[in-house]
Amino acid sequence: MIKADKHLFSYPKYWAECYGRAKFLPMSRAEMDELGWDSCDIIIVTGDAYVDHPSFGMAVIGRFLESQGFRVGIIAQPDWNDPQAFQALGKPNLFFGITAGNMDSMINRYTADKRIRSDDAYTPHGEAGKRPDRSVIVYTQKCREVYPTVPTVIGGIEASLRRIAQYDYWGDEVRRSVLIDSAADILLYGNAERAMAEIAHQIALGRDVKSLTDIPGTAIVRDAVPEGWTEVDSTRIDWPGNIAKMPNPFEQNPYEYKDPKSEECQSKQKQAEDPAAVPIKIVPMPLMGKAGLDPKKTVIRLPSFEKIRKDSALYAHASRILHLESNPHNARTLVQKHGTKEVWVNTPPIPLLTDEIDGVFDLEYERVPHPSYGDAKIPAYEMIRFSVNIMRGCFGGCTFCSITEHEGRVIQSRSQESVIKEIEEMRDKVPGFTGTVSDLGGPTANMYHLNCKDDEIQKNCRKLSCVYPTICKNLVTDHKQTTELYRKARAVPGVKRVAIASGLRYDLAVEDPEYVKELVTHHVGGYLKIAPEHSEKNTLEKMMKPGMDTYYNFKQMFERFSKEAGKEQYLIPYFIAAHPGCDDNDMLNLALWLKKNDFRLDQVQNFYPSPMSLATAMYHSEKNPLHKVTYKSDKVFTEKDLERRRRHKALLRYHDEKNWSSIRKVLIELKRPELIGDGPNQLVPAAENKTRLSGQKSSRQARPSSKNNQTKSYRGKTRKSANKSRQSRR
Repeated sequence: MIKADKHLFSYPKYWAECYGRAKFLPMSRAEMDELGWDSCDIIIVTGDAYVDHPSFGMAVIGRFLESQGFRVGIIAQPDWNDPQAFQALGKPNLFFGITAGNMDSMINRYTADKRIRSDDAYTPHGEAGKRPDRSVIVYTQKCREVYPTVPTVIGGIEASLRRIAQYDYWGDEVRRSVLIDSAADILLYGNAERAMAEIAHQIALGRDVKSLTDIPGTAIVRDAVPEGWTEVDSTRIDWPGNIAKMPNPFEQNPYEYKDPKSEECQSKQKQAEDPAAVPIKIVPMPLMGKAGLDPKKTVIRLPSFEKIRKDSALYAHASRILHLESNPHNARTLVQKHGTKEVWVNTPPIPLLTDEIDGVFDLEYERVPHPSYGDAKIPAYEMIRFSVNIMRGCFGGCTFCSITEHEGRVIQSRSQESVIKEIEEMRDKVPGFTGTVSDLGGPTANMYHLNCKDDEIQKNCRKLSCVYPTICKNLVTDHKQTTELYRKARAVPGVKRVAIASGLRYDLAVEDPEYVKELVTHHVGGYLKIAPEHSEKNTLEKMMKPGMDTYYNFKQMFERFSKEAGKEQYLIPYFIAAHPGCDDNDMLNLALWLKKNDFRLDQVQNFYPSPMSLATAMYHSEKNPLHKVTYKSDKVFTEKDLERRRRHKALLRYHDEKNWSSIRKVLIELKRPELIGDGPNQLVPAAENKTRLSGQKSSRQARPSSKNNQTKSYRGKTRKSANKSRQSRR
């Protein structure tokens, strides 16, 4: 794997390392006093309760900064209406690090139907309402209010997915970059250890945070593009035939006032005074390939916030460009104008090497919530306290998921030794461990140590997915390391069972039958969750998911190995309703597929337009950013009406009596009345017969049907956990 210029743990330790490790990062002045601290160097403000576990972002970043020698405090879930809550630990010497937590604050609070959730898994007792909407903006403004001179560094998934102008589902509008709205000094996107280390040490050396302009994995606000750069104009999608004669779209309007102290005016003045100064060169996007540009001095100009707010096709185009510029080995810097300011997005950080990610996970975590919470249960912690994260990243590229946009496509895997060490530590330290490891996984269950066969090929690749439309021939699909890890984990003294709860990428699994056999024989506790997401080709193409043939191949393999192991086991499929590209007929066909296969899903999911995902760009623009976007591009059907979206969801639960009236209306609208009745090929009973399915519901949920080797129903806990796993990225 390609290395970064500087190893993550090669920085000289900050002088405060002399204080040693804190058992828990302090959350109060009293704890600081016990540690002998007069102040914190860095204070992390987070929307989650503080759990000292490597699955919680504030703990990972906090412990990592501590390993670099800094004194780190935590302000968890402060009362945003009380300025004193942000003064609880005093003024930090270096900066505030601000995050909404493991989940986006809007997704955390609202359902896909825009209803307020009744709980919050990252809060003691699951209590809702302990964080504000758009937490990053609110927390940053409060930190600035109480300590105006202290630099503010924002990060986490909420900031990461809002680094440029983004469509906001809750307001049904395009919002500005969170950098602009929060007035933060710098934004970190993705897994942020590299950028955080550089920022912390540079500020500690006395550098002004405003001078930290070129750190990979960061975004900043500038006045103008600096001199010496080549600017690729990607602000339009309708280039004229002879673009050589096109006027420069960035030529200054002589009648427009410019602040003489601005970076732009000073750069122009320098160029006028210094003959050696290098002016900015502008190249239209269609000529970029012929210009022989230096990627280290090339910036791609996205359409401005003002333009994409009014033009959804330009929004889809900007989304496509951002995703094409996501490979850290060939990505170019992006810039997007917001009024008179420029949001400058540096290239993604180089992924961590195995010894670096080992170093992060091998830090000494207490693996339990902060003692101040007493006996309060924190649901998200209860879900993962006996699980181990073995990797980061995802090269699947599913359009509805934001993991790739946040963690990147390059898989970052821990060593087997590091994982086994964590299992042993969990066995010895975590109260209540009974011998069951609840999961070995991450964004997926089976991408551990799967990467491109050749560094040079990976360095030049711009594919949006390594597995769609087919598995790339250059992708390593041998699951040998995963299989070995499973065997070693089972052999750890005191471990009785190792479950695999992360979602399985079954199109990869079928490439390695030995892995499937190992998984099915030893790590499936009766049920295995997989995600076909849909049955219809048109919708699956918009999702960048494989066709159902792959599902059937895996199902056949799963059943064969289950039979050989003498086990009765079932697949739990996940499906999404109301995804862009999916109309009523597609949802009806999926419902009929479910009935044919005798699936009865207790909890299903409507498509949730999370910030920055490709499917969200489809939802907003009704264009397909998987292909070049033009004003003449085919329209992507998108169901936006909330009531009709609920009808799509109802079709997935055709067996629920509460949905029958709605489904009958759909069937009549689609001119499919023959599907109403009591026959085996009919979907719901007629209005006068309400007992056909409801009378059988209890017994069918209690046991699998003998008709086929499929699961008939499953409780919502598994699905809910998977949804939060997808949405909960640091």
